[in-house]
Amino acid sequence: MSSFNNLSGAIPVTPTLLRFDLSSFSSNPSLCGEIIHKECHPAAPFFGPSPAAVTVAPPPAAIISQNQALQGVDMTQSGQKTKHKKNVLIIGFSSGAFVLIGSVICFVIAAKKQKTQKKPKVAIASAGIIGPTAESVAVMQIDQQESELEEKVKRVQGLHVGKSGSLSFCAGEAHLYTLDHLMRASAELLGRGTMGTTYKAVLDNRLIVSVKRLDAIKLSDGSKEIFEQHMESVGGLRHPNLVPLRAYFQAREERLLIYDYQPNGSLFSLIHGSKSTRAKPLHWTSCLKIAEDVAQGLSYIHQAWRLVHGNLKSSNVLLGPDFEACVIPVNRLTSKADVYAFGVLLLELITGKPPSLLPLLVPQDLVNWVRSARDHHPDDGAGEDNRLEMLLEVAIACSLPSPEQRPTMWQVLKMLQEIKETVLQEDSELDPQTGMS
Repeated sequence: MSSFNNLSGAIPVTPTLLRFDLSSFSSNPSLCGEIIHKECHPAAPFFGPSPAAVTVAPPPAAIISQNQALQGVDMTQSGQKTKHKKNVLIIGFSSGAFVLIGSVICFVIAAKKQKTQKKPKVAIASAGIIGPTAESVAVMQIDQQESELEEKVKRVQGLHVGKSGSLSFCAGEAHLYTLDHLMRASAELLGRGTMGTTYKAVLDNRLIVSVKRLDAIKLSDGSKEIFEQHMESVGGLRHPNLVPLRAYFQAREERLLIYDYQPNGSLFSLIHGSKSTRAKPLHWTSCLKIAEDVAQGLSYIHQAWRLVHGNLKSSNVLLGPDFEACVIPVNRLTSKADVYAFGVLLLELITGKPPSLLPLLVPQDLVNWVRSARDHHPDDGAGEDNRLEMLLEVAIACSLPSPEQRPTMWQVLKMLQEIKETVLQEDSELDPQTGMS
């Protein structure tokens, strides 16, 4: 049937072609397949030259016309095979691509999980930028500020802060400086007390403030919330005879109080002298003025704010530009304890002796001791003893052992003002052109 037609390719196994014997396909050396028992060679690679590209002499026209039907069957089957190969390749490439993409996604997810365990959590910002969460930012900022403060604190003599943070300003005070400004300020030790150490700080803008660093041991029983409430109460006190609290700072066991600087130092230095001055008792008029100033400040604390001082002593009374006495508010103990402390302070004013040297005497013996302690003060006139005794009576009333027997600070202030009026009246009667202002 198909002999001498110069056909090529694999003979398909079909019921029709199986009826022919081998002689039907003779003289067609390019044919192969199971029917003629001839193995077909593998096809050329997909991207390589195909056997069809090899130049073959075109068959005669008569031969072409005789074999159109058989060639049509062969071309149809060859096209189906080519289409099948392309489909297989497309499916293979698609499957490989999906596997590759899945592998990349799994790798990225695993890498993110590993980073999450080792590094702080991150969040996507509204602008699409990855940044630290609020919690991690706070931790990192605290660590960074703490290390910076540790370096800056070495340049400050005596004034050290162990933890970072920001200043809290009281009573609507203007934010004229920051904690960083305080760290850069030059510091001078002013004094040490039972509650802490006080420094004079000169800021970069030439502003001068007093910084009191509270003793951490004395603060172990107070929580952060209690301290803040206490500072808000004290920070609201405004009176000419009170040193205003401008700001405060706290972090862990570190607490600082910032006050206005008082240029004339403390009452303790005025009474007992300093490196440049010698101690001597004050004139009784100075004693009366200072006592009245202190009583004004304490009365304001007790009456207007229902607070107490609790640590009244000469080192906690500062002298302003006009030597007006200003009390540093503390707010501890009771109001009667303040009254007792005021009595001790008044005795210190009159005698010029520190509280540790004040004897426990009955009133009459105490009067004699005060006279001897002043040792005939050169400024004391003939009638000064009587006036000193009036001041001493106020001090004794304030220092009574029983708190219930002590007067209130308002009553003490009235007693001092009555002494002042009595002295003014006496002086005006003796000499109308002289008097005490």
